Amino acid sequence: MRVVVTGGAGFIGANLCRRLARAHDVIALDDLSTGDRANLDTVDARLIVGSILDPASLDDAFDGVEAVVHLAARPSVPRSLADPMASHLANATGTVEVLEAARRAAGTSGRGVMPHVVLASSSSVYGANETLPKHEDLAPAPLSPYAASKLATESYALAYQHSFGLDALAFRFFNVFGPLQSAGHAYAAVVPAFVDAALAGQPVTIHGDGRQSRDFTFVDTVTDVIADAVERRVTSRRPVNLAYGSRTDLLTVVALLEEILGEPLPVRHVDARAGDVRHSQADSTQLQKLFPDVTPVPLEAGLRATVAWFRSLSDDSGPGFERR
Repeated sequence: MRVVVTGGAGFIGANLCRRLARAHDVIALDDLSTGDRANLDTVDARLIVGSILDPASLDDAFDGVEAVVHLAARPSVPRSLADPMASHLANATGTVEVLEAARRAAGTSGRGVMPHVVLASSSSVYGANETLPKHEDLAPAPLSPYAASKLATESYALAYQHSFGLDALAFRFFNVFGPLQSAGHAYAAVVPAFVDAALAGQPVTIHGDGRQSRDFTFVDTVTDVIADAVERRVTSRRPVNLAYGSRTDLLTVVALLEEILGEPLPVRHVDARAGDVRHSQADSTQLQKLFPDVTPVPLEAGLRATVAWFRSLSDDSGPGFERR
């Protein structure tokens, strides 16, 4: 099967390309604005450098494909607050361009069938809705331009499914972490920021009191689910949470890292970030119905693998890594 991964040189994208390349012909499309071609150095995948906002690049990548995994996006709530229009263009308009390219690709598939499209939304769409765990029937309440743009992403996919018969599956990601995730920049996610600081002997910075909780999901769990979705052409008429219902506060993450590293970690508390939700936890009922054979990686095991990968960077034994 020929599969395109947009954002294929990024954190989740490169991990997914590595997973899919075991059995499929993989094409990674990435403009390298946040991804890194070195992330694909050891992966049997063709990299096309181009933007999802460029129809010509999309048509080149989608020629003859049977499946598309759309991960390309402008991530980060704070980044969207700094430049809402850029987030809208990449996440909302970019998704429409991808879906239109999928429609055009039906003529190049050899079967007259549009490729199956799996795409990434975000748990941030639940926003101000305080119900826990978050189930897919809750009314979205975005608190940031990023969250609004991801709600547009999933809404367009489901609208194209209804309007044009496009087979689609929209996942709501919850705090994915693992190897290849960038650190050392203002918009870094929690886990890589904590690990990077700890290994550098610097205080771990926590925005707020550290009691805010997240449903952390190791990247290998995410790629296993997506690969299964691609191979079985799984679809859904509504978005699906991609997390397993764990709920861990940030101070507990620090404590787990102290155990893994074998030393205490100094913590520096700063002001809470605008647009962040207090608690996040997935209802995984629908996910487990659709993907009963996937077993999630436990948080501690994922953290150990992440720390090992960060440590590997010092001797250049790991894949490419970006510090933006």
